[in-house]
Amino acid sequence: MEDWKTIANIPNLLTVLRVLALPFFIFALFQKEWEYQIFAFVLFALASLTDLVDGYLARKWNQQTEFGKFLDPLADKFLVIGCFVTFLFIHEPIEVWMVVLIIGRDMLITFLRYIAVRSGKSLRTTMMGKVKTAFQMGAILMILVVFMLISGKRRAMINETYAMGKLSGYSTFEVASQHAYEFYTLAKTTESLSFTDFFDSIASFVPYFGMLFTTFITVISGLRYIVTNYQLLSFYNLKRIFYDRANN
Repeated sequence: MEDWKTIANIPNLLTVLRVLALPFFIFALFQKEWEYQIFAFVLFALASLTDLVDGYLARKWNQQTEFGKFLDPLADKFLVIGCFVTFLFIHEPIEVWMVVLIIGRDMLITFLRYIAVRSGKSLRTTMMGKVKTAFQMGAILMILVVFMLISGKRRAMINETYAMGKLSGYSTFEVASQHAYEFYTLAKTTESLSFTDFFDSIASFVPYFGMLFTTFITVISGLRYIVTNYQLLSFYNLKRIFYDRANN
């Protein structure tokens, strides 16, 4: 059992701050004012930076602790899942099934890690895990940039367009594709698009397609983990862990 003097170090403090930043980040996203959107972007960027810094400092200063090893990946999950769940409530193009699949993948990996620990084995990681993380972070930053560059009124108009499209029987994909086609037509027929018109147009479809592709990569990453660690999910291994041990 680690004492407080061991746990209370700067790398762990940075990890804790990453968790504590989440409520402030969510609050800022729900605000319509431009200043709050900038604050949300800066806060997420700083929180993401601490994810790199805390591990580096822990290794450099030899301050790696079991508490840090436990909390660090948990803090990452809180931050990323908190972002996507918040987007689900404030941005109509983001669909429930996307967020469910992203959360489901993380739950799957957590389950595999538990099985690996109970089996006395190591969970084999894959490059797809790093690719998934890059795409998720990229999607979040992209959406935050879009929120910074368009007005709250424009965000409301985009949400209303998608809501009306769904009520008319169109899928979110069809509505987003229509917006993409309108942007293509506008860019083709207009000699010089203003900065405002450009971002107002791409804001209506880029977040959706960014999330769509990110969800696809996330699912592929989860399937890759299953294939790589299929032995952990064998009937014999699961029986040994959950049944045999329970009866001993």
